[in-house]
Amino acid sequence: MAAATTIGSRVVGVGGGATTSVGVLARLDAWLDCDAETLRRTYEGARVPRIPDVSGALRGRMLTWPVAGRRVNAALRALGGWERFPWRGKSFFPQTEHRGEGINRVLSERLALFRFETRVDRSRAGDFDAVQLDYDLPENPFFIRAIKDEIREVEPGLWLGQAYLHAGGKDTLVLYFGLASRPETA
Repeated sequence: MAAATTIGSRVVGVGGGATTSVGVLARLDAWLDCDAETLRRTYEGARVPRIPDVSGALRGRMLTWPVAGRRVNAALRALGGWERFPWRGKSFFPQTEHRGEGINRVLSERLALFRFETRVDRSRAGDFDAVQLDYDLPENPFFIRAIKDEIREVEPGLWLGQAYLHAGGKDTLVLYFGLASRPETA
């Protein structure tokens, strides 16, 4: 059985990358071949998840930078799909129907950094809602507090996210990322 990492009383990650659901992870990895326009259409067509439905240690993939050129994004996709890529995903902890919190997992699934709070609110991408990940918390460094993530559910267990950078009084879309659920571990 893999060792679990906890923050307080909450399990943040489980070691052993082989526990990820093969089917959902394959669909997550398929997004590595998508350009920003395809991901934008997928994001807009997705649904807003309920806070309790986004729970546990989700596997993450960095997908594409909408502002970067073709060669940069090809390198980014290769890096994002690398099994040893430092960002492992996010862990979510619903607190109520309307609010939750979470944290990013990096390096070995055991290091948890950059806590965020979650809520459903208007998306920056259009006239629809998304789960907002708010990093503007006192314990986070200023450069992390400027990040505004949001996610929408493409199918059960598979979420597509957008990361915005808040600078100069505006939000700029800088990254698409994906998240996939993991099966229950015994």
